[in-house]
Amino acid sequence: MWRSFSRGLTAALLLAAVSGDALAQDPASFYKGKTVTLVVGYGPGGGYDIYARVLARVLGKHIPGNPTVIIQNMPGAGSLRAANYLYNVAPKDGSVFGTFARNIPLLGLIKSKQNVQFDPRKFTWLGSSSSFANDAYLLIARRGSTAKSIEDLRRPGGPPLIIGSTADSASSDSNTMAVVLRDILGFNLKLITGYIDSGQLFMAMERGEIEGRTVSLSAVQSNKAEWIRPGGPVQVLLVFGRQSRHPNFPDAPLAAEVAKSAADKRLIEILEAPYMLSRPYAAPPDMPVDRAKALQAAFVSAHKDPEYLADAEKLQIDVSPIGGDQALSLINRIAATPSDQLQWLAQVMRGGG
Repeated sequence: MWRSFSRGLTAALLLAAVSGDALAQDPASFYKGKTVTLVVGYGPGGGYDIYARVLARVLGKHIPGNPTVIIQNMPGAGSLRAANYLYNVAPKDGSVFGTFARNIPLLGLIKSKQNVQFDPRKFTWLGSSSSFANDAYLLIARRGSTAKSIEDLRRPGGPPLIIGSTADSASSDSNTMAVVLRDILGFNLKLITGYIDSGQLFMAMERGEIEGRTVSLSAVQSNKAEWIRPGGPVQVLLVFGRQSRHPNFPDAPLAAEVAKSAADKRLIEILEAPYMLSRPYAAPPDMPVDRAKALQAAFVSAHKDPEYLADAEKLQIDVSPIGGDQALSLINRIAATPSDQLQWLAQVMRGGG
């Protein structure tokens, strides 16, 4: 009996030692010869996917051990599925990280949906590829549509502008913005929901199924740049997520400029805060500290890589990165929003005004 117990104890100690050795590996030894998975919370072709693919091409060079970085698209619920996966299911050893919607951290703080299964403050934050310094979130419409100005959008009894949304989900930027435009700014809109991803929305506009959509400038530039060139088939009606008008669209007002009250303006300003975390990247919580630091340093370094910058310039995507510490600081700042204002946000993200 003692010999059996002794053998079992020895086996357990050996297993613990092996596991301990794996955890104790320095980052270069751990990552050498490995494949790192970058989970994208949307399908191929949209803005988040494009940013991720540009990053994946160079990131391995900046991680100790130079692993291969591959993309795994995981669309669903406006990227909430991917956020839940990273927090609860993905390995916590540094072999998986991901990107999801910019408003996912806000969704996690206000807990407006039962299937939010994470605390955004506990992710291992790598940073954001864009702080929206040169970007903008736009309401665009085809020329010849029912609305050509803010006045048209607010005209009582006029025909609604038909816009599309990626999902009937509170974590969808397009859905949240539609509620803001309709219920906070008083725009006459008809929302068509259920499109799988941004690529489908672009096609829906081309086919005439919808007249407009909300979308980041960088996504339009990298997919349909000709749309918003002078004389192009699409006009920009409104700009969101910036402190000043975008220099390319000086006639398009900011959402805060056309708010109907001080309270509405304050709500819009709170909703705009996550845009500084415009293209966020995070790994699971509770990672080994040295690997977390290695990934965070690699993320910052990759955004200075000449190959990354050349690809970004070709695709006309904004490069204004912030690191993991800045990302977490921003989330903590949003978390400090007074409770009554967070309740407003929760109502808006549930689809109410």
